[in-house]
Amino acid sequence: MDVHYPLFKKQDIDAFFALFQNNLANFVVITVTLLGMGFSTEIVFGRVIPGVAVAVIVGNLYYAHMAKRLAKKENRSDVTALSYGVSTPVMFVFLFGVTAPALALTNDHELAWKIAVAAAFLSGLVEALVAFFGNWVRKHTPRPALLGALAGVAFTFVAGEMLFSVFEVPIIGLIALAIILVGFVAKVGLPFKIPASLLAIIAGVVLAFALGYQTSEDLTQALESVGFYPFLPTLAAFEGMSYLFGALIGLLGILIPITIYNAIETMNNVDAMSAAGDSYDVRECQAVDGIGAMIGACFGGMFPTTVYIATVGAKQMEAGRGYSVLNAVVFALASVTGLIAAFSALIPMAAIAPILVFVGMSMISSTFANNERKYYPAIALAMLPYIANYMMTRFNNNAPDVVAGISEGIVPLGQGAMFTAIIIGAITVFLIDKDFYKAAIFSVIGAVLAFFGFMHAPSLAINAAFDFTIGYLLIAVFFVYTGFREKGQAVSTEKEQTQKVA
Repeated sequence: MDVHYPLFKKQDIDAFFALFQNNLANFVVITVTLLGMGFSTEIVFGRVIPGVAVAVIVGNLYYAHMAKRLAKKENRSDVTALSYGVSTPVMFVFLFGVTAPALALTNDHELAWKIAVAAAFLSGLVEALVAFFGNWVRKHTPRPALLGALAGVAFTFVAGEMLFSVFEVPIIGLIALAIILVGFVAKVGLPFKIPASLLAIIAGVVLAFALGYQTSEDLTQALESVGFYPFLPTLAAFEGMSYLFGALIGLLGILIPITIYNAIETMNNVDAMSAAGDSYDVRECQAVDGIGAMIGACFGGMFPTTVYIATVGAKQMEAGRGYSVLNAVVFALASVTGLIAAFSALIPMAAIAPILVFVGMSMISSTFANNERKYYPAIALAMLPYIANYMMTRFNNNAPDVVAGISEGIVPLGQGAMFTAIIIGAITVFLIDKDFYKAAIFSVIGAVLAFFGFMHAPSLAINAAFDFTIGYLLIAVFFVYTGFREKGQAVSTEKEQTQKVA
């Protein structure tokens, strides 16, 4: 008998708010940043936001379809759809590493937008091609290394960053956090059976207006942007491509590594869901992310998309596929009507942040829970590069002397943190297993990545990080020597035991 897999259930409400606020926060950052750069409201609300929304809509609906397919295949009703949206780290790169340079070169906002759209289309194409190798990489890279790298992101940019937001406005933040912890951690029912995330947001909004942190003027100003912004196809991606392969060819040095990072982020998040019980094809997911970004670019969107780290949080909330469908529907309405600005004005960050704190907690705890205890050191080590990456990205632009004063190693450790985390995590896993030859192989891979600047360097180049390249090659030699010596000692021990028996 086939198990019924519902389109929507109560648990989807909490997961929807977690995913919605994550995407909403990115949309707000995009809006504020582009308007601050001088882009017109016509471009921002009429082209960029609807275009990005198209990518979000397509991906969420497809991942809901994938969840239904998996539920039918395994005859289960507890399958959770993958969370999907704009990749936050990649978003910042596209804002300040692609759009800003394009605007500085052309001094033309519409042309800069076209160049950024072309970059997003190209990034999506590259990720779709990377999908052919996704499962192979996943199969040959130890899970503790992949999930440890992801836990590093959860610890710093998700749980850590959001906990800071909680304590920025403690009256709102602590109450919202308490509601989330009672509802999700203690698993206690809340008044009137209101979902924890919804109650936290309602309480936050009420307190924000009651205490004067937000006023009716804020809402009135935001509502001025409300209107009708239809989804309009555009050839901007192809018009901007000539500049991308011309005067701005140097941007490819940014696009390629950040796209590979995006593909790895998707792979890690899919692997985290596999550990939690829902196994999806990583190649298909990477292809969906890439195609979603390309479709979004065809409607004016200028940001790649990815499977979210929040997926594991949705799994722990016992969500199904309804939250993904609802997210697509709400963002379609919000982008077409211009309500993105109104939502951002209405909901204080201190009320939203606790939901992501829980998501980060869930990701870290599930990483350790779904790996053997002997691999805990590898997970812990894989998490550490993201502490450096967080410090580098948050403080280095405005205060490089402060970061350098703490340690000269912070910046190179933080550059390409995802690659570094996976490499050192994998090396540690193989050393724990006494598989010294595989540890040597990953050391050589680390040397190659450092040589071309994928990690420990500010940009792609030949011989980008010489000292690190040599360092990884030397430890590869050391591991090979250690493996050879251990094998020799094992043979000697076996001979001695054979002689004693004889």
